[in-house]
Amino acid sequence: MHPLIEKLLKNGVAVTDGSWGTQMQSRGLKLGESPDSWNINHPDLVAEVAQQYLNAGSQVILTNTFSANRFVLEKFGIADQVEEINRKGVEVSKKAAQDRAAVFASIGPSGKLLVTNDVTEDALFQAYEVQAKAQAAAGADGIIIETMMDLNEAKVAVSAAKQTGLPVIACMVFDSGRDKDRTTMGNTTEEAVEAFTELGADVVGANCGQGIEGFIPICKRLRNATVLPIWMKPNAGFPEFEDGAVVYKTTAKEFAGYVPELISAGANFIGGCCGTDENFIIEIKKAVEKIKK
Repeated sequence: MHPLIEKLLKNGVAVTDGSWGTQMQSRGLKLGESPDSWNINHPDLVAEVAQQYLNAGSQVILTNTFSANRFVLEKFGIADQVEEINRKGVEVSKKAAQDRAAVFASIGPSGKLLVTNDVTEDALFQAYEVQAKAQAAAGADGIIIETMMDLNEAKVAVSAAKQTGLPVIACMVFDSGRDKDRTTMGNTTEEAVEAFTELGADVVGANCGQGIEGFIPICKRLRNATVLPIWMKPNAGFPEFEDGAVVYKTTAKEFAGYVPELISAGANFIGGCCGTDENFIIEIKKAVEKIKK
């Protein structure tokens, strides 16, 4: 086990952070605007998100770099700022963390499909390598590959991130199939674990896609397939549309009510994804601390 991962887990389950996207939107991020560009244009508002999670008790805080790869940034005409945006994203979270929490730099999907030949694996690797190296150079403590729906793309991203020498967390979205336990491309939890283990991932897991109750059987399958630490970041339920807006109905207390069962299923890192905020982290922290006692 990587020394940093071991340190984070020495006292049991570690609490991570919550959503970044919905928190940015609540601070004025407009539809069609690059959230990653805020690292340069509105670093103070990005810092607020990191700070709120630190104050809530997060032991791991991510960065506002989820879509900061050249393929996504090209859509906004700022692909030439990949390195600066990733560097600034790490610096903002590191400054907020003040050594009170580890900072794991976020890397998300490219928006391109390998299966339809939109992009080659070599081009993907190069893009993720640039992103990961910029994050590492800025002082990230680790890298998380998250919200991946194509296992092949995730494997490329993990390979690129491993080049940095930092601990790497690899997460897929399992929300498809009859039992909502496969990726959009049909990959199973077992297939993901096998692939990520071969590539040397330090932590495996799942994020986004569905609510915390659906993560319990996923977590059990992950635990049965690996001895690696497991990372879980569920949504605040399934997204619903009300008055033209996306809303999540699960409350922080309802979410935290499932934490004991998720821990029993084998989770080592627990946080929240879409629809969650600092209140969710506060309640997760309470639930984890109660179990530790």
